[in-house]
Amino acid sequence: MAKAKTDGAADAEQGAAARVESVDSTLGYEQARDELIEVVRSLEAGGTTLEESLALWERGEALAKVCRRWLDGARARLDAALAEPSDEPEAERA
Repeated sequence: MAKAKTDGAADAEQGAAARVESVDSTLGYEQARDELIEVVRSLEAGGTTLEESLALWERGEALAKVCRRWLDGARARLDAALAEPSDEPEAERA
């Protein structure tokens, strides 16, 4: 019986890992954010098994990483744009 539990736990871990890996790296920020919101709502609502909750948590972590990459990229683009010298003379900018 203990062997079956161990095999079941291993299967659950592999399934959760597959769900996390299935987060599409080309997922847009808004898509990832919206799905992350749903994951959080599901976790807050409760009523899920421990395995389901862990899978949701792992999915949320993966989605948060996608969002973070988008935000970091946006910040880098803004910083680069702000660092570029303007074509306007100094007197016109003031």
